[in-house]
Amino acid sequence: MTELGPEPAFLAVDDAPACAPMAHGEAIPAHFHDYGQLRYAASGALVTTTSAGTWAAPANRIMWMPPFCVHSSRSYGETDVRILQVPAALAEQLPRQPSVFAASALMREAYLAMINDREPSDSPRARLLLEVVITELVRAPQESLRLPEPDDARLKAVTDLLHADPASPATLAELGHRTGSSERTLSRLFGSELSMSFQQWRTLLRIQRALLELCEGTSVTDTAMRLGWANPGSFIGAFTELVGQTPGRYRSAERAARLEADR
Repeated sequence: MTELGPEPAFLAVDDAPACAPMAHGEAIPAHFHDYGQLRYAASGALVTTTSAGTWAAPANRIMWMPPFCVHSSRSYGETDVRILQVPAALAEQLPRQPSVFAASALMREAYLAMINDREPSDSPRARLLLEVVITELVRAPQESLRLPEPDDARLKAVTDLLHADPASPATLAELGHRTGSSERTLSRLFGSELSMSFQQWRTLLRIQRALLELCEGTSVTDTAMRLGWANPGSFIGAFTELVGQTPGRYRSAERAARLEADR
């Protein structure tokens, strides 16, 4: 399984193109912008990591990155990314932390119209379209599945292993043995630094990856097996508790949204 976890920590100021096709597993190194940035995956998905956590943005979701927020990304599947710059004055209307929003039909159409428009970005039409996008984002529901990332090197060694293989059945004691830390120390660090247990963190990681699998069309059963659940029932229960709907319903809704976007 391709690792989609945290990137090495080095910085660059990078002005990405408005449309950037990315191959599966392609990485964008850690960087920041002096403007806000919206990123929409017309196909595939982006997994974005900051010091505060990791966010998954499947197709039909818009990722918001505030100005000066250091972030890195990896693509999941063949990903067609549409990038939109947001001036600092308008960025103040949006959250101060990275966020993932569900894209309404109006938001998506206004967003794509801006990307495809050849008019200057300060033209009346471009300003109006951007105002529509921002207005819709302010009203849009946010995805709540932020996966917190650790600063402690001992804990990061463990979470890096899990990012590389979310389906691993290894216990915390076994992971500690592989990374040179005791189970007791790691358990304490999960609670003090990430405010959750090891099992809660691994479940959240698996659910985040499940969103991507389901959006790619993988069946509920295959998703459960590929991500380490003992049976589909336990996966359905965990997914429903965290996402608020069953994985089957989520998969159907994403399929319908993608068909609508392709029209």
